[in-house]
Amino acid sequence: MPNRKHASIAVEVADKIYWFDAGEGCSYTAHLMGLDLLKVGKIVISHTHMDHVGGLGNLLWNIRKVAGVRKQAPFQEAVEVYMPNMESWKGLMLLLRNTEGGFATSYPVTATQVEEGVLFDDGILKVTAIENNHMVRWQTDRCLSYSYLIESEGKRLVYSGDVANYADLDAFLMDGCNGLVIETGHFGIDAVRDYVADKNIGKIFFSHNGREILNNPEMSQKKIEKYFGDKAMICEDGMTVEL
Repeated sequence: MPNRKHASIAVEVADKIYWFDAGEGCSYTAHLMGLDLLKVGKIVISHTHMDHVGGLGNLLWNIRKVAGVRKQAPFQEAVEVYMPNMESWKGLMLLLRNTEGGFATSYPVTATQVEEGVLFDDGILKVTAIENNHMVRWQTDRCLSYSYLIESEGKRLVYSGDVANYADLDAFLMDGCNGLVIETGHFGIDAVRDYVADKNIGKIFFSHNGREILNNPEMSQKKIEKYFGDKAMICEDGMTVEL
């Protein structure tokens, strides 16, 4: 649909950018918004369905392109990707290495397997992963889909990714949060209302939106305002929000 690309958010804090999912067109949109791709040091993937990783190769390639044009490495001196499925990472790197330049970089590009628990804490941002049931464990005993708790400067942001049931997020929301980025691709607005009714949540961001919202955005916005007042909003491409 026009002006509706796939899932991706960039969290900017302390002059660094942390990426969560990389749907198609994400680096193009970010660049046109004025985000400096050389500030990206960590890219975290919730799961490897195409609407969440379709822009990952292009994001890595564009970081490389900007670094080459400026003749400097990313400000973090490396780019680290956190992947739930390393098989997908190997395939992506094979694709990149068979493009022009062989994807040679002057800085490390690495991948780390996502595991449940604290993914990293670099003193600026702490990210904790929790397994969800969006993807069945085909051909492996390893979880293939995660949701994330993002903590910085005393604030908590929960990114759902895709879930089988909103109850997959319970562990992150027991203590409340300042912001919840919640997918509605598999659920409706009423389901969100019912789930968050007894939870202490600051802002709610409707993302990965399904047909209820996409086919009737104005009606959906009125419904959201009725249920949540001004504490909830429908995410749009290029939207910027300060927590």
